Amino acid sequence: MKRLLLCLIFICYGIANGQEDLDIELFASGFTSPLNIQNAGDTRLFIVEQGGTIQIVDTNGNTNSSPFLDISSQISTGGERGLLGLAFHPDYQTNGLFYVYYTNSSGDSVLSEFSVDSGNPDIADANSETVMLTITQPFSNHNGGCIAFGPDGMLYVATGDGGSGGDPNDNAQNLTTLLGKLLRLDVDIPAPYIPSDNPFVNDNNAEDEIYAYGLRNPWKFSFDAENGELWIADVGQNEFEEINKVSNAEAANFGWRCYEASTVFDTSGNCPSQNEITFPFAEYSHTNSGANKCSITGGYVYRGTEFSNLIGKYIFADFCSDEIATVDANGNISYFGPFSGNSFASFGQDINGNLYVAGIGSGDIYKVVDQNLSVNSSEKIKISVYPNPTNGQLSLKSNELIQKVELFSMLGQKISEIPVHKKETIISVNNLSAGNYFLKITGAQQQQYTKQFIIN
Repeated sequence: MKRLLLCLIFICYGIANGQEDLDIELFASGFTSPLNIQNAGDTRLFIVEQGGTIQIVDTNGNTNSSPFLDISSQISTGGERGLLGLAFHPDYQTNGLFYVYYTNSSGDSVLSEFSVDSGNPDIADANSETVMLTITQPFSNHNGGCIAFGPDGMLYVATGDGGSGGDPNDNAQNLTTLLGKLLRLDVDIPAPYIPSDNPFVNDNNAEDEIYAYGLRNPWKFSFDAENGELWIADVGQNEFEEINKVSNAEAANFGWRCYEASTVFDTSGNCPSQNEITFPFAEYSHTNSGANKCSITGGYVYRGTEFSNLIGKYIFADFCSDEIATVDANGNISYFGPFSGNSFASFGQDINGNLYVAGIGSGDIYKVVDQNLSVNSSEKIKISVYPNPTNGQLSLKSNELIQKVELFSMLGQKISEIPVHKKETIISVNNLSAGNYFLKITGAQQQQYTKQFIIN
């Protein structure tokens, strides 16, 4: 009987075949050129706008009336310039420190530290800026801009090769410039913030900040929350987009401009032998992949609990084709969409590992979902379930009327059925043991949606 129930519930929600059917659901709208999505270790999402502002969005997709930070007066924007990156200190909940990467009014790239206002967690102290690093940019494009803390607590910074086309100054292979690199900084020590174990600190012919090199315009990179692997999406020049995956990027050379992905591009400069290059884990061609692909937008390895078919897969987008794609453990790429009119420019995660994507063209933020575990109806319910994991009770909020909620164990056993008939409710799970569970949520029009949650 248990096996029958298990099969029924898993088949109904697409788990049995292990095949994802990627889709997006509108979460929040009204932004101007959103380029980054971050969380600060709580339920809020922080949306970085290219023009120089950071907005806060709550769990229901509502945007605060005042921005978290506004530095629009001190940046230059447009094209590939602007406010490009945001990262919160691993101890942000204690020290209130965060970091931004932007293009200043002179066209140079700046990495700065700020702190939150001591009396208001929704407002940053705009006067608290400490400039940590300034990088001269010879051209207006290829500014890079993604910043993130690694599992080692260090701040990683991705820089572009300086711009123009074809890296005319061969910056990516030149260790005496910070362009075309992945930098590694220790924000908890005094300037110049150089970790003593960076790979080139004892090399007089290399900059101390450099951790890896040979990058064209990494847009963007992330660390796998489970195993710490580094994933870098590097935008190609003419023909190929590449995805790099490494367990340890220390002193890695990703090959640009000698190679575009795994194809020779320009070996007239300072090119090492092939066995010294870290070639892509996956790549795709502009011309052979269909749908007018041209520029990769890096994402994350999915480690949420809501969509089991996505767990362990890297999710990214192509800026031009408006497609979202997954990469499996063997480097195989599957495309979904197109979701026209968005020009996807960034992904982000919430505190529960749910994945979101920003459309710079539409100004919208979408939640990435698996339709096999989503609503099989054109009338979709937008539901928030939190906290997740929980140890006592679950709060449910919906944009539509919830008719009932059914609770299932992972063995397919129906534990309870709760009539609701409203948009918000609280469900007690105090009597349940630790483990994974499913909620089956039914709307007023008989739409059904599932949410997986964990009890600690």
